[in-house]
Amino acid sequence: MNPIVLIPARMAATRLPGKPLADLHGVPMIVHVWRRAMEAAIGEVVVATDSAEIADVVRGFGGRVQMTRADHPSGSDRIHEALEALDPEGRHDAVVNVQGDLPTIAPETIRAVLTPLSDPAVDLATLVAQIRREEERTASSVVKMVGSEISPDRFRALYFTRATAPWGDGPLWHHIGLYGWRRTALRRFVTLPPSPLERREKLEQLRALEDGMRVDAVVVDDVPLGVDTPEDLKRAWEMLA
Repeated sequence: MNPIVLIPARMAATRLPGKPLADLHGVPMIVHVWRRAMEAAIGEVVVATDSAEIADVVRGFGGRVQMTRADHPSGSDRIHEALEALDPEGRHDAVVNVQGDLPTIAPETIRAVLTPLSDPAVDLATLVAQIRREEERTASSVVKMVGSEISPDRFRALYFTRATAPWGDGPLWHHIGLYGWRRTALRRFVTLPPSPLERREKLEQLRALEDGMRVDAVVVDDVPLGVDTPEDLKRAWEMLA
């Protein structure tokens, strides 16, 4: 494979306005994410944004940026536009979508998402970690992956839900919203309308499953901290200290 890493970033977060540029020890959060993606060393890394302010900051730290439209409904649409602009010749056959609010993510976690794409039957790869805190088993904010184990630390995803699932004894799996797309699958995905289950659960990845795409998940040790609130930002500051 010849993957590229794309980091979608926008300023319009409601709970933490301007969060891509939030300061973490003198470095904006989006730059921390870009550095982690660079350390993963799996391919070129580009920030996809509609904000000139974000673009200027990333370029100031030596990063590459692709400007996109402001009206995208999701990060998947944004990275598709960026990919087609960056690589119209189709050199990159896979794209890793790293969310721009994961400043503490480990480079090896980013690398792990590419593993399933070595199987040509897999359209989309993602990550999960075992839920160990009791309160997360029932929290609707924690998305669970329901899947069939096909090898150690590897699942074929059957469903994603905010409910507590599956029923019965055994581990529950916390879905991590980092994706490795086969390029053909991403192109197909963005042409599809939002699916019924996607709208009901408010989970974009269900659109792929409802369309019959194969989604595999790799187990990693920990859930990376996603920064959505001032409290999350404080925790990220402490972790990066």
